Amino acid sequence: MITLNNNIFNIETKNSSYVLAKDVCLHNVYWGEKVHGEDLTYLVKERGHSSFDPNLNLERDEYSFWTSYSFLESCLKVSYPEIRKLDMIYIDHTIETISKDLERLSFRYKNSYSDLYVTLVYDVYAEYDIISRYAEIFNDGEEVIVENLKSASVSVPKMDQYRVKYLTGKWAAESQINDQYLTTGNFTLQSRSGNTGPHFNPSFALDNGSATEDSGNVWFGLLGFSSNWQISFERTIYNNVKITGGISNFDFMYTLKKGESFKTPVMTFGFSSGGYGEMSRKLHAFEVEHIFPKKKLGRVLYNSWEATWFDVRVESQKELAKRAAGMGVELFVIDDGWFGQRHNDRAGLGDWYVNQDKFPNGLSEFISYVKSLGMDFGIWVEPEAVNPDSDLYRAHPDWIYRFKDQEPLQARNQYTLNISKKEVKEFIIDFMSKLLSENKDITFIKWDMNKALTDVSLGNTAQDKELWYKHAKALYEIWADLRAKFPHVEFEVCSGGGARIDLGILQYSDQCWPSDNTDAYERLFIQEGFSHFYAPRIMTAWVTDASSDNGRKYCRPYSYRFHSSMMGMLGIGANISKFSDEVLEEFKKYIALYKEIRETVQYGKQYRLSSVRESSLHAVEYVSQDNNEILIFAFRQGYQFGGVNPNLVLNGLDPNALYQVEGMEQTLHGSTLMKIGIETSLWGDFDSQLIRIKRV
Repeated sequence: MITLNNNIFNIETKNSSYVLAKDVCLHNVYWGEKVHGEDLTYLVKERGHSSFDPNLNLERDEYSFWTSYSFLESCLKVSYPEIRKLDMIYIDHTIETISKDLERLSFRYKNSYSDLYVTLVYDVYAEYDIISRYAEIFNDGEEVIVENLKSASVSVPKMDQYRVKYLTGKWAAESQINDQYLTTGNFTLQSRSGNTGPHFNPSFALDNGSATEDSGNVWFGLLGFSSNWQISFERTIYNNVKITGGISNFDFMYTLKKGESFKTPVMTFGFSSGGYGEMSRKLHAFEVEHIFPKKKLGRVLYNSWEATWFDVRVESQKELAKRAAGMGVELFVIDDGWFGQRHNDRAGLGDWYVNQDKFPNGLSEFISYVKSLGMDFGIWVEPEAVNPDSDLYRAHPDWIYRFKDQEPLQARNQYTLNISKKEVKEFIIDFMSKLLSENKDITFIKWDMNKALTDVSLGNTAQDKELWYKHAKALYEIWADLRAKFPHVEFEVCSGGGARIDLGILQYSDQCWPSDNTDAYERLFIQEGFSHFYAPRIMTAWVTDASSDNGRKYCRPYSYRFHSSMMGMLGIGANISKFSDEVLEEFKKYIALYKEIRETVQYGKQYRLSSVRESSLHAVEYVSQDNNEILIFAFRQGYQFGGVNPNLVLNGLDPNALYQVEGMEQTLHGSTLMKIGIETSLWGDFDSQLIRIKRV
């Protein structure tokens, strides 16, 4: 509910209050556990320190227009031929009910000396204690250059200390949890790669240093943008902490001509009084209901990459498909190597026609075979890149990013296409439409992107700095176009592993590939970090095999590998052509088990019972939407003689209800399970267990 009283705007969600005051500037008065916001008029007053710092309310400004007298990170900075500062005058506000789940508060401003309008939008999802923020800029006057543009800024209450929890990473080690205590100054998370990036994810959680998984106040935020982004945390000398997020300042500029508008990426903020676990459950539920494109069960897939690499031939693929179907796989996916002269990563990328040597009768014959086995069919593409050794590049060398008179940087033997060019964007839409139209039984696309944007230029023009943003915009438009034309096709986002995961691309993607690292133990660290901000519903996790020529693949029991991968959307990536009938039967058993429990895993409430980073016994619990099924995945990494496993203490149960633990004759009350817990039977190195519990 949004109310206005004496220039106090009280945004009230299910469990929180977000209170704004509109005086000299629109600034935050309070954000936290629910209060009577209308009482807070006594806090609205001029706050200053001296003539050098006359208006400290600017430190809690909701959207900082650069005026030359605000010294913190600005949200909007523009340049006209003769003046650079902004003088934004409040016009009006509106409060709207958009749907039963969404209320909207908007503030409209106009520049005093030009026809530049800014609307600040607050979308309130009260059920989840979440507010999504963005700004819309409309220019109805002379041309203006935008030099700095953010989605929003937000302030947290004053505390003795501030701890920021965020995700760092690198290829094959994404989504690692990090903590940073803020000191006076500016701490910034960002990407400058033209992609979301693996090194930092555009998400954060903040507390006073004492919050735990199950208790304490946590403020959190996620930015939905798949290009250069920036989230800054500024702790001032007056102990105000302001968080500003949006498009990165790095190499950014945008020209708005008369009649043009710009909508910033959406930044989503929320509050939890129940620690990091409650934060994650709020986010998971919100994402499923309001971000992800489809609400359906994720299919068990098999991907043939690790079995055949680039040597994708119809005969070997048929053999793999037959074995996959026998195990109970529902979706068979061909990876890289099916097109052009693509025999390795040095050639063929960009030539999106079926290789006739590998598929003499085209894809249709093989797709029909896959369908006859009772499976759906999917395929890999990487449309944003091109090899120098390709027909596409030889025909259109001007389609890639390059600085004038300079050889562009290659990575993985490829260049990046400038998809903001109309002809390049149309080429991608056309070849993808042709692929999906001629092969109507393709129901899954794995969309990869293996090179960061470099040499981002149209040939050293004034518009070069716009390209970083325009690449992401074009990407979203391409995906939106394809999803509208082919609504039966599901899309997976992949970028050299997990380098493109954010709430922007996830509006179009049914699932994501969080890392190329498929080792079952190392994946537990990646999956734990991922789960802090993103729902298990979209996290693909493969079971792969140990490999003597790959140091990243270690021998783990198949039970351990499956239990690790069952905590998301199960996939198989092993070379099953080498498996014995006994191993194939074991895989079949686990796949059947996953199908029994996947609805609870994908759509249930997740509780991280113990962290893989902090305990030798790692456990994650899932509670079904109807609260009748409980699943616990437990992992022991190393056995120590004489060591005693602690009981697994559950969460999220009805204390007065009775529960049946699989393998036990006695029923137990929820209170017993949540205070005393149950024993595990984990004793060896890399032992694991799935514990199933039913509410009686």
